[in-house]
Amino acid sequence: MNYSAGHWELLASLRKHALAVLEGLGQWKASALIHGSLARGDVDEKSDIDIVIPISVGTQLVEARLEAAGFQIASREIAQATPMHSPKAHLYLDLEQKTGLTIPLSPFRRLEEEFYRFGGTVSGKGIVDNVRSKGCTKKLTLIEPTESGHLESPIIGRESEVAVILGISSDIVRERVRVLARRDTIGRTGIFLKMPVPEGVAFEEALEQETRNNPALRRTLRRRQAR
Repeated sequence: MNYSAGHWELLASLRKHALAVLEGLGQWKASALIHGSLARGDVDEKSDIDIVIPISVGTQLVEARLEAAGFQIASREIAQATPMHSPKAHLYLDLEQKTGLTIPLSPFRRLEEEFYRFGGTVSGKGIVDNVRSKGCTKKLTLIEPTESGHLESPIIGRESEVAVILGISSDIVRERVRVLARRDTIGRTGIFLKMPVPEGVAFEEALEQETRNNPALRRTLRRRQAR
């Protein structure tokens, strides 16, 4: 697929905004990653700006840094995909939730780290250098950037090959194929935990309160602490 001039302009505009958010993170800029279509380059008018800080950091410090840089936090929530996954803080910088920042509230497992690489990631330096990464879409298509656009190929039946191409384990590729194929069959599925966090309440405090009433979440966090 060859990109049009309009496509390149949209990609540059979205990346410019993403880079501004990364600059606003200050000391955490070097750790942050842009992931998904913006990292791969196959954006469209509906594309979001998704940023993750894949290490445990104090969420209040990150919020304060963003606000000092002129960003306003429109909404905040804690999400946990399944009882086995790490709970994550989500910060959205607009009401439409088009620009979001994710911070783990307990350390990611290996497969959780590889989840982002499955979809494609790029650093702030990569944005500056116009790097586009290989990665997979939610439609189970492998995107491989080229000078003029990208190449597309199916994932199903090539899980091990795709894992080598992306430098990740076959486990995460098979897991994503299973989850995304199931979603295509039965529709969007819910997640285990999704709770809004009111303004003035720290994510860590909200998580601690939820943990008292949620045995599955309590077990997950205890397992992580025992490692």
